[in-house]
Amino acid sequence: MNHAAIRVILEEHSAMSAMLRSISLLLADHRRRGSLPDFAVLRAMLFYVDEFPERLHHAKESELLFPLLRKRTTEGDEVLDRLDREHADGERAIRELEHELLGFEMMADTGQLCQRRDRFEQAMQRYVDFYLAHIAAEETEVLPLARRVLTAEDWAGLDSAFCDNRDPLTGHEPDENYRHVFKKILWALPPPLGIGPALAHTARPPGGR
Repeated sequence: MNHAAIRVILEEHSAMSAMLRSISLLLADHRRRGSLPDFAVLRAMLFYVDEFPERLHHAKESELLFPLLRKRTTEGDEVLDRLDREHADGERAIRELEHELLGFEMMADTGQLCQRRDRFEQAMQRYVDFYLAHIAAEETEVLPLARRVLTAEDWAGLDSAFCDNRDPLTGHEPDENYRHVFKKILWALPPPLGIGPALAHTARPPGGR
């Protein structure tokens, strides 16, 4: 049986995975061409990650889905405990990424450019690897368990809660307050997630403004 909550979770996983992979590709493309990325776009992307996947998506998993699973069975306790810890680790990782991006941007016109670029790109890749492994665990271990043990009443509450998420990267119209953020992101990301091209039209040489 298909459940709306599972559909939303999978859609949000897919959108986040695509965006993270796109960021890695964009950073690699700029490094290859010896250009600097659009820092405003990168800030918008990290803001999205913080506002939607970290604060909204993860919160509903830890506060709604996981407690229901623990109520119905002890079978998944170990993986659920690990995923809860990873949700907390993800918030700290975003703070690290924001700090490293600021350092990259502020030191771009100095002799520390290469060092700061390396630090940000390495932190970004650690986050990408971490998040993709986290998604894989949820999709291969948690969601199958949920399909087996949750009741119709459980699903009714989860479906209602997750359908309220309205993540703009899964096709929903962004809230007016977020519209300018998603305009930046969509113009930077290549299809099918965005309407790029991949920053080629906004690239600037190191030291440029």
